[in-house]
Amino acid sequence: MISLLFLFFIVSDCVTTAFAMRMATWNLRFDSKPDNITVQQSIDALPDPLVEFPFQGVHGEQPWSTRRLRVAQTLLSEDIDIAGFQEALVRQVRDLAELLGDDWSWVGVGRDDGKEAGEFSPIFFKKSKFTLVSNDSFWLSDTPFEPSRFPGAGSIRICTATRFTVKEPSSSGPQHFAYLNAHLDDASDQQRQLGTSLILTRARFEAFVNGGPVLVTGDFNSPSTGSDSGGYKVITGAQPPLPINATFAKKFDAGGVGADFRMIDFRGQAPRQSVSKNYATFTGFTEPNDTSDWTRIDFAFGGSTRGWNATGYKVLSALQDDGTLSSDHRPVFADVSLE
Repeated sequence: MISLLFLFFIVSDCVTTAFAMRMATWNLRFDSKPDNITVQQSIDALPDPLVEFPFQGVHGEQPWSTRRLRVAQTLLSEDIDIAGFQEALVRQVRDLAELLGDDWSWVGVGRDDGKEAGEFSPIFFKKSKFTLVSNDSFWLSDTPFEPSRFPGAGSIRICTATRFTVKEPSSSGPQHFAYLNAHLDDASDQQRQLGTSLILTRARFEAFVNGGPVLVTGDFNSPSTGSDSGGYKVITGAQPPLPINATFAKKFDAGGVGADFRMIDFRGQAPRQSVSKNYATFTGFTEPNDTSDWTRIDFAFGGSTRGWNATGYKVLSALQDDGTLSSDHRPVFADVSLE
């Protein structure tokens, strides 16, 4: 009897009921100053770390070839498991894949042609932690199944949708979840409302038809308060969604259930002592003391059907001592347990 009990406790201790992970979302700022500098050349050009440099000696936006090592260093030092990025051109996606290492994989397409042209909203994930079950992309427009721009929007906008299975064993069976990552428009609040209506429809479908927790990240270009916050209000259920493409609505019909389904902001769910005091996620490439354009437009959400628990949330500065900003956005991190 003693040996059987001992075996029971060993087995119970090896099988977990919740899976803890750290996720991130970061608008990387597109490669607006392209050059031919390789990743290895950037590494080779790193200065002696023991030599002091002029503090805040650099100002304004720096090339991606300068910023990419700092982006990767931040992500790796935070020990993330999965992440959604925005504004990444194909060079930036490939650079990140190289810098993050062999345990990482990614999915996503360029928004301009559904292949490699234009900005990606890719999802990166650790292969040792997750098995990719499926992925696809849809456009945040009136014709979501093809590369297209919403009338009045500043750019073509896209959402990457995935489903994963957690590799870590669970006493309740395989754990799976859906994860959507998007970038909404900077010029049109109408597009942001339409885009979040599409995302909410897809998230509801994943929650009620495919089952499991649903996570959403992205640059919504829609603050949580103010006259241009329609996108945030739609996805959080504070405002009704807009009518969407009928074919999309039919394909991702949740069977008439979940009318009150919404996404819940992780910043308001994590314990308050575990929420960073950095609030703004967009800072621009302005001087450190110029906060005139600072705002919170990058979010991490969980579906109202839950199956998740937010245990921490933080926004890190993108500014280094030499004055270089890794991006005009700050990285957002959320600690989440899947239950």
